[in-house]
Amino acid sequence: MNNKFLLTLAAGALALNVSTASAQEMTPLNSDSEPDRMDWSELEAKLGAFPTVPAGTRVGGVSKTLTNEYWRTLGEGYANIAKANDIEFVYQAAANEGDQLGQLSIAETLITQGFDALLFSPQTDANLMPAYEAAIAANIPVLNVNDAVIPTVAHYVGNVQKDNGVRVAKWFVDNTSGGKVAVIEGQPGVFAAGQRTAGFTETIEAADGLDVVASVPANWSRELAFNAAANILQQHPDLIGFYANNDGMALGVVEAVKAAGLQEQVAVFGTDGVSDAYASIRSGDLTGTVDSFPALTGEIAMEVVLRLLDGQDLPRVVATPQALITKDNVEDYATTDMAALRKILMAE
Repeated sequence: MNNKFLLTLAAGALALNVSTASAQEMTPLNSDSEPDRMDWSELEAKLGAFPTVPAGTRVGGVSKTLTNEYWRTLGEGYANIAKANDIEFVYQAAANEGDQLGQLSIAETLITQGFDALLFSPQTDANLMPAYEAAIAANIPVLNVNDAVIPTVAHYVGNVQKDNGVRVAKWFVDNTSGGKVAVIEGQPGVFAAGQRTAGFTETIEAADGLDVVASVPANWSRELAFNAAANILQQHPDLIGFYANNDGMALGVVEAVKAAGLQEQVAVFGTDGVSDAYASIRSGDLTGTVDSFPALTGEIAMEVVLRLLDGQDLPRVVATPQALITKDNVEDYATTDMAALRKILMAE
């Protein structure tokens, strides 16, 4: 083994140690309460016009899974900005939302392929940490995008997860005279699931006449959510509502409510704003969802990572929009025109 190789190896090891130490020195991120933040609508006003993107720029994206419409749509948002700026963009995901090692392998492979920046949406708060540290050691900027949070990440784009649950809880406070409600949680250990559940539960518990009688994880699975909801309805036949941490689970809950013949009694809310949720709201089955506008979030995230590559000083968190969707406003937000959606949300 020659001296030059040894020096290169030593330098690489030193860089990894320094980068890892720097990552570990970062205050663990709570993306909901981090004070170093900016709203998505302020990007141009505070940072200036969209930067000129150098020819040959390459960006890679790693998502949870493409079996969930939310993550496919997020990728479409990434691709919109990439195409408009002639960026080579690759978007890959694990086989399912439980394949943490598969997702890590994808991320580690992308790091070796010469991308200028990476967009990570981890399955859990911890599973992509090794890839994040390796990317930083290789001087590749990484942007953590909705919804699990890498604790030491320097930059994050996503909505305020706790507000998700708060919005649904306020609907029950404003539109019912009280009663029993239940939560179908996402994957245990995922920041977003915990925050959504906490926002809902804390708001319900602070209100008079409402009580959370069950809170059960269903791991983002429609089938598991159906089973959990069916069991809860057997135990609490007087239940008045469910809040599910994503739309897939909410649609499973809707099936359980129908099977129990309780559609007129039980309100069901989800989260994400996928097309099936909109269709179910229109048909009168799903009561509502909190739309976090994945295509727009993808566009915002790609803009943020390109601003990072341009050397701009961005805050640790860029917050993206969301809205509670019910039959009363479903058509107001039912647009795939991102320019029109931006105008609607900017006006709020």
